[in-house]
Amino acid sequence: MAFSLFNKKGKTPTSEKELIDLAKKDNRYFTPIYKKYHEPIFRFVYQRLDSKDDASDITSQVFLKALVNLKKYEHKGFPFSSWLYKIALNEINQFYRTQAKKRTVNVDENQLKDVVEEVGEQYDETNQQQLLKALAVLEGEKLSLIEMRFFEKRAFKEMAQILNITENNAKVKTYRVLDELKKMM
Repeated sequence: MAFSLFNKKGKTPTSEKELIDLAKKDNRYFTPIYKKYHEPIFRFVYQRLDSKDDASDITSQVFLKALVNLKKYEHKGFPFSSWLYKIALNEINQFYRTQAKKRTVNVDENQLKDVVEEVGEQYDETNQQQLLKALAVLEGEKLSLIEMRFFEKRAFKEMAQILNITENNAKVKTYRVLDELKKMM
């Protein structure tokens, strides 16, 4: 018997929320969710690691945990992806704790330029190198704030959801980290 993506009324789910509600009752409905978010979650994870194999393993863990815990998920006005990114961030942090490795930051020159200019400095080779050194000593939430805001261009609202803090707190903490980076530079 083939699986169909129709709900009990014979209609395809019209919203992500409806699809998630169906997936809570029948795991087969999780497939389109997985297909939609696998690539963005993988990129999010790989951006923070040096190994494609590790990124694949962690991404698999993210979706396994999401599937296992889907019944606990509650729609609170944020995209479902925020919940997945939160799981991914926890898995990345767990990976670094168990591997006792230093966290990786993968950025390109334009992203560095945005941060240097945000701290009020002129972008040049010296400031670029100073920023890279400063980023290397940032840990945990501080590094995540900078990555999400400047390297992934996330809104403060989404950052707050992923980090489980308020939107205002995400703004305040981000600007405090920028001040800290400016002092290090």
